Amino acid sequence: MRAMEFSEKDRQQISEHGLTVEKIKEQIQNFTNGFEPLPVESAAGVGNGILVFNADQAREYAALYDNEAQRLSIVKFVPASGAATRMFKDLFSFVNEGKENDVARKTVESIRDFAFYPALPDGTDKQDAKGIARAVLDYGATLPKGLIYFHSYPDGPRTAFEEHFAEGAMYARSGNVVRLHFTISEEHRNGFEKLAREAAAKFGEMYGVTYEISFSVQDSGTDTIAVTPENEPFRNEDGTLLFRPAGHGALIGNLDRIDADIIFIKNIDNVAPDRLKGDTVTYKKLIAGVLLELRNKRDELAAAIAADSIDLGEAAGIIERDFFVRLPKNFEDSGTDDKKTFLSRVLDRPIRVCGMVRNEGEPGGGPFWVSNPNGSTSLQIAEPSQVAPEKAHLLKEGTHFNPVDIVCYVRDTAGNKYDLTQFVDPSTGFISEKSKDGKKLKAQELPGLWNGAMADWTTVFVEVPVSTFSPVKEVTDLLRPQHR
Repeated sequence: MRAMEFSEKDRQQISEHGLTVEKIKEQIQNFTNGFEPLPVESAAGVGNGILVFNADQAREYAALYDNEAQRLSIVKFVPASGAATRMFKDLFSFVNEGKENDVARKTVESIRDFAFYPALPDGTDKQDAKGIARAVLDYGATLPKGLIYFHSYPDGPRTAFEEHFAEGAMYARSGNVVRLHFTISEEHRNGFEKLAREAAAKFGEMYGVTYEISFSVQDSGTDTIAVTPENEPFRNEDGTLLFRPAGHGALIGNLDRIDADIIFIKNIDNVAPDRLKGDTVTYKKLIAGVLLELRNKRDELAAAIAADSIDLGEAAGIIERDFFVRLPKNFEDSGTDDKKTFLSRVLDRPIRVCGMVRNEGEPGGGPFWVSNPNGSTSLQIAEPSQVAPEKAHLLKEGTHFNPVDIVCYVRDTAGNKYDLTQFVDPSTGFISEKSKDGKKLKAQELPGLWNGAMADWTTVFVEVPVSTFSPVKEVTDLLRPQHR
């Protein structure tokens, strides 16, 4: 945009979003300049930052979690505001531009196999290919992903949203109470709230639990402007500017408002039907048990350091071994007080344990060792777009990737909740490619909820089986065996 001029109508729209023209110009400049790469040192792997447990150990950690769960407040936090646009982008290309593709072909050929087929107009399967594709778009293209029917059951189809009710009852319960929190878009609140009432009654009776359901929306002031591939503001067909939620990173404020001891985080589309939920439940409890053990170690070690009842060299060794923080090279040259302060600060952070699956070709971020401003090196989840070209070989060396299987402990040693917004690295935003009505665009995302928004957390990685990971990115993913 030569002079980056905005009309009065544009300015009003920008203001209504809680943004300023100056902020929009900054965002467009970020598209042009990009973000600084993350200082990645090496890929994490088994024996080098990723823990692996056998079946007996998994049962022990699950038992630890089960024993403590009744005394803890637990919430399952599900980002569910995403639209299903990406699921149907190839159908848009087929219908609007006549571009034949595998997704459109498979959708048409297998239309009766989708759980949402009964929701389509009668006779849809008798139409031509474009007619079938249009029917699918009419059904789902304007819905959030959470309200799309994913799985078929004898009593009727079940949405991704409903699957989280079933899953939550299996591991995210304290006593007979299951607390679920969904981040949603305001325009779909009524649909979610209506279905929540129905699901709470249905699954409450099925599992003998009571549900406490809460919702929040992403602050529109965290939205970012979308641009064309040429970095010009992307406009809707009516000429208005297109703003997009700035990725999951904008949800750190929503997460911060959750008052709980244990918070499970899982994406709305990563759900399996009941017959395949076993591994998910086992490993969710496993990583929660690892988290609780780590919390106990933190509390004990922090108390020992404060009381001068442990040798600081020994404490440093425990932090490097159990908390996966490699201390600065000059740590040993520091004075006693400086060492004590540094080690105490390393422990005084929110804790997360993240499940990592073996990389079998799925796209997504992965586990890496990353340099920190204080000279230490610790574990973080990095997206491919955050890695500098000269370090791209590290992506190929990675053996695992991030399925967004995270459990968090957000209280300090005194039981006070951390202000999670204080542990964000604001320099770690990134650019991603999206689409709208079949047209390509570039979106700017704030530091990802599990990337830069949690950059200064204590982070531990645990290997989990790929059977716990069944995301739906394309509509035809619903035809995979793990969704049938």
